[in-house]
Amino acid sequence: MVTVRAPATSANLGSGFDVFGAALERPADVVRVEKADRTTIDVTGVGSQYIPEDPEKNTVGAVAEALDAPAHISIDKGVRPASGLGSSAASAAAAAVGLNELYDRGLTREELVPIAAEGEAVVSGAAHADNVAPSIMGGFTIAREDGVTQLDASIPLVTCLPEIVVSTRDAREVVPDGARMEQVVELVGNAATLSVGMARNDPDLVGRGMNDSIVTPARAKLITGYSEVREAAFEAGATGVTISGAGPAVIAACHERDRRDIAGTMIDTFEDAGVEARAYQTEIGKGATIY
Repeated sequence: MVTVRAPATSANLGSGFDVFGAALERPADVVRVEKADRTTIDVTGVGSQYIPEDPEKNTVGAVAEALDAPAHISIDKGVRPASGLGSSAASAAAAAVGLNELYDRGLTREELVPIAAEGEAVVSGAAHADNVAPSIMGGFTIAREDGVTQLDASIPLVTCLPEIVVSTRDAREVVPDGARMEQVVELVGNAATLSVGMARNDPDLVGRGMNDSIVTPARAKLITGYSEVREAAFEAGATGVTISGAGPAVIAACHERDRRDIAGTMIDTFEDAGVEARAYQTEIGKGATIY
């Protein structure tokens, strides 16, 4: 038996749609894999009642098939489904790392990313690597068709998760088909600024680089209270605020000294909008870990 902890992640980070991702120190999924003649799955933990245990409908089933590694797979969910925190990616990442170890496949972490991404396709309909890459490799990642660039970073973060459900498929339907040239130029500048901020471990640069005028405004309409929460987080000291992944989680970059105030303010502001929420005071962390 092999047990793996894989972290929640935040994709996009505003300016890096379908490209940027960051591993979060918390929350996380824990997945146990044990050799078997055929793949079976059981799921416990937060939101487990909504997750299918049929291997053909679960992300980890696709991973086991891709690795030709049948196993009994137990998933203890710490990352709520439909949260914008890479819930399905965390399970897929943990399964990929665990099965690679269990069957001694000898694949590198980077080689496991496209395999875990195939598992993601079961849920989202497309094999995107922006969540599975940081969940497997840790840190800040840039996912391209020709591979993944990974950078260890140390940026304090707050993720606030409202009790709203936004499916990845719904969030993709509202993405605009095009953008004005001035928006594209602005976005490139912001993405570059964010990347430099990660390399320098500079929360101010990271925050400045999170701005996005193309995808985020369209998705914000799906999240009750988003505009008010974003404004309140800035007032509490956040350096940047955006939607985490497809939402509804909202992520704020900040200095460590302001993290607690930002978390409390975001929760209170969601509650003022009639939405219950919880917040994680976290930071960019490690990737999947074998216990």
